[in-house]
Amino acid sequence: MEAIRELYKAGPGPSSSHTLAPQRACLLFLDKLKDQPISRVAVSLYGSLSLTGKGHYTDKVIIDTFAPIETEVSFKLTWPYDFPNGLTISAYDEQDQLMLEWVVYSIGGGSITILNEGFDFQKQVYEEKNLLEIIDVCQKNQWTFYQYAYDREPDLPEYLSLILNEMMSAVRRGLDTTGLLPGRLKMERVAKSMYLKASAMDEIAAKNRLRLLAYAYANNEENASGGRVVTAPTLGASGVLAALMYHCYTDLGYSRQQLIQALATAGVIGNIVKTNATISGAVGGCQAEIGVACAMAAAAMAQLEGANLKIIEYAAEIGMEHHLGLTCDPVGGYVIIPCIERNGAAVLRAVDAAFMAKTIGAIKGNRVNFDTVVRTMNYTGEKIALELKETSLGGLATECTWELPE
Repeated sequence: MEAIRELYKAGPGPSSSHTLAPQRACLLFLDKLKDQPISRVAVSLYGSLSLTGKGHYTDKVIIDTFAPIETEVSFKLTWPYDFPNGLTISAYDEQDQLMLEWVVYSIGGGSITILNEGFDFQKQVYEEKNLLEIIDVCQKNQWTFYQYAYDREPDLPEYLSLILNEMMSAVRRGLDTTGLLPGRLKMERVAKSMYLKASAMDEIAAKNRLRLLAYAYANNEENASGGRVVTAPTLGASGVLAALMYHCYTDLGYSRQQLIQALATAGVIGNIVKTNATISGAVGGCQAEIGVACAMAAAAMAQLEGANLKIIEYAAEIGMEHHLGLTCDPVGGYVIIPCIERNGAAVLRAVDAAFMAKTIGAIKGNRVNFDTVVRTMNYTGEKIALELKETSLGGLATECTWELPE
C-alpha cells in the first residue's frame, strides 16, 4: 500500500478527482518542462472528467494552473485506455511542435497515475495488503493501528498535525461564511445558522448531533465553493472526518495527539479500500467516497474511545457495509446535491457505527470482517450503471431537472 500521507491531501474543491488531481498533474507537467519555453498547452478530458467537468470547474483549474500559458481544454467521451477517467496534456513550442504529452489517470482522492512516469508518491510503503494481515502484525507486536502506521511512516504524526490544522481551518471558515454557493443551483450556505441553532439547545445529545451536522456542512460548503479542504478519502466526502475531528476537539475535549492517532487509524482503513477496491465515485459510485469516509470516521471514533483492534474493525465494517450500492449522481454536476447533506448523514452514522461496534461487539462479536465488505464494495461498484457513477446521466441528476439558468 502507498503512504497514508498520499491518502490525506489538502487542495481546492469541489472534487478531488476533478480539481485536485488535474491541478496536481498540471503542476508536475510544468515542473517536468521547467526552463523550457512553452507556447501553448492542449488538455483533453475523458470519462466523468468530461461529463461533469464543467460543474466541477475542471477546465477552470487547469487554465488557472497553466496561466499565463495559452491553454485549450476540450471535453471528450471516449479514449483508448483501460482506466475510465483521465486526461491528456500536450505542450507545444513556438514552432507548434509537440514537446511532451502525458496520459493521466485520475484514480480518486486526488491521486493520479501518469503513464510511463514514476513518482515518489506511488511507492509502496506497506507490505500488508489487507486488514487481516495488518491485525496479525499488530497483535504480534502488541501495536495499535496508529502505532503500526507510525512504524512504517515515522514522520506521519508531524504530517497529520498539518492535516488536522487544514481540517479545523476548513470547518471554521465554513462556520463563519454565509451567502450563496457558486453555480446554477443557487443553494444558500446553512452551516452557520445550523451551528447557532445548536448552540441555543439545552439537551446535550441533540446539541452535539446538530453541531456535527453543522461542521460537516461547513466543510463541504467550503468544498463546493472551491475552498481548501482535505481528501478523506476524497474532497466530496471530506466533511465526514473533518466534522468528527472538529467536534471531538472543540466539544468533547480530546487532545490533538489523540486526534492525530485517530487520523492515522482512519488512514489505515482508507488505505486498505484504496488498495483493494476504489475511493473514486467515478469508478465505484458514492459508496466508494462517502461509504469509505464513514468507515474511516467510525474507526477514528472507536480509536478515540479506546476500543481494541477488533472493535475498531467492526466499527469500520458497519460504516462501510451500510453504504453498499450508494450511487453518485450529482445534480447539475455540482458537488452540492446530494453531496453536502450526505456528509452530514455519514458523520452521524459513523458515530453510531462506533457505538454499535462497542455495544454489540461486547455481546456477540462480528461475523463479517472488513476485508469481505471491501471486496463486496468493489464488486458492487462494478455492477453500478455508468450513469450512476459521477456522470450526472441518471438518478437524482436527471430526476431533479429544475429550470436552471445557463
